[in-house]
Amino acid sequence: MSQVLAITVPIFLLIGVGYFAVRARLVEQAGLQTMAAFVLNFALPALIVRALGTRRLSEVADLRYFLVYGGASLVVFAIVYAIARWGRGRGQSESAIQAMGATAANSGFFGYPTAALVLGAPAGVALSLNMAFENIILIPLALALAEAGRSGGGGAGQALRGAAHRLARNPLIIAIVIGALLSASGLALPAPVGRAVDMLANAAGAAALFAVGGALMGLETRGMAGDVGLVVAGKLIAHPLAVFAGLRFAPGLDPSLAKAALIFAAAPVVTIYPLLGAVFGQGQLCAAALITGVAASFVTVSALLYFL
Repeated sequence: MSQVLAITVPIFLLIGVGYFAVRARLVEQAGLQTMAAFVLNFALPALIVRALGTRRLSEVADLRYFLVYGGASLVVFAIVYAIARWGRGRGQSESAIQAMGATAANSGFFGYPTAALVLGAPAGVALSLNMAFENIILIPLALALAEAGRSGGGGAGQALRGAAHRLARNPLIIAIVIGALLSASGLALPAPVGRAVDMLANAAGAAALFAVGGALMGLETRGMAGDVGLVVAGKLIAHPLAVFAGLRFAPGLDPSLAKAALIFAAAPVVTIYPLLGAVFGQGQLCAAALITGVAASFVTVSALLYFL
């Protein structure tokens, strides 16, 4: 157990430092948007380029990982959507947002720092695969369903076109393409560029966790226990269990990537979840699910790492 705590305690200490830095006004919460933008647009893309570009394409283009993790995520998405829509009587938009919260892992800001402490370099490969699935399939699907619900079915196509346009300019997707090209060609970045990429990549983990902690300051959780419980239980329990089942039924995945898949699935919901939900009037619910999930993940992630 001490080995598990040696991994999880530093993660939550950094989250706590970010939270209390904002609470004590040592850092303005508005400034965290700049830090988050740095992580998303520079540090994580550099990490992906380094992770992919230093390996053979056969090592990083792992279709089995994509199918296991992606397939399990879509199963949980469908189950949570059905529970919210027909079990709890929520609207289509609200149900889609809740289903997204149960499956869209905080891969860059939580999953990667945790997996990197446990596994080292393979965490970067898993990060790139997760980012591809979440940004190309999962989040656009959820937003298209939510938009269709809001507009009576006519907005899904427009939402998908908007998502495709944003993807073409997404630094994470661009980094995946660059890293894959380097991997396929066998070329390496020039030494000065490579060192700059390393410096940016090394900043990703700590900055991401600090930003998560700061973002939790001021969020409210009152009055939404049922819906929040569905999202958090889906994300922290159902999602990793579904990935575990997928790994059992589809053996043969590299052991390090299999562990990474479980760690990423156990991560709480993506930090921008409240921003995405606010577009559909679900900002408070999403914020409550975010803070509750981060708090509960100390127990669930620690338990997972104990058995890995």
